[in-house]
Amino acid sequence: MTLFQNINNWWESILKEEFSKDYFKKIEKKIYEDKESWITIFPKEENIFNAFLKTDFDDIKVVILWQDPYHGDNQAQWFSFSVPEWEKLPPSLKNIYKEINSSLWIESSSSWDLTPWTKQWVFLLNAVLTVQKAKPASHSKVGWEIFTDNVIKNISNKKDGVIFMLWWGFAQSKKKLIDENKHIILETSHPSPLWSYRWFLWSNCFKEVNDFLRNRWEKEIDWKIKATRTLF
Repeated sequence: MTLFQNINNWWESILKEEFSKDYFKKIEKKIYEDKESWITIFPKEENIFNAFLKTDFDDIKVVILWQDPYHGDNQAQWFSFSVPEWEKLPPSLKNIYKEINSSLWIESSSSWDLTPWTKQWVFLLNAVLTVQKAKPASHSKVGWEIFTDNVIKNISNKKDGVIFMLWWGFAQSKKKLIDENKHIILETSHPSPLWSYRWFLWSNCFKEVNDFLRNRWEKEIDWKIKATRTLF
């Protein structure tokens, strides 16, 4: 079994060379060693590449980059910042919603699952795709960033006019991978309550995305997300 079994054909055709490289084999080895040691890994193996399943390469208009998945039980999804709608709203996502509501003058979202964004050309990429339970950044040194850096390079090289939303220093360190003559980069601080007041809140970054799309006569993104089930 290989980790990339759950990835669509478009992405596989672009990234297939990465899967055969030594660094990727080391990633697989580390994950299987953890599993053999009964260490819980998030997200589940079959969900590691679901961000690539939900948003086709050819459809990407916006990229939101995050560091690694949530490390708590039932939190980790395969998208940056996203959690199942029945989980507690994470503080960073709460501030993301706050900025959306204030800048676009829309009603607050009622779901924390960001899947609807992925269906509107938003690629929610974690730089590191796995994490050990209760140990944030525990897989940050296993090689994932080599892989996702190449994902960003491929988007930059093979597409035009993508809007990259780079929040805080880690994400902004990826600017060197992006051709700024072809793409739009929107930078803010971290949406965490510890940092959001410095730059993220009142940045109008989501409004800017829609302004750019509208000026190109493209459909704007509906950032509001409604719950799909009754919450108790």
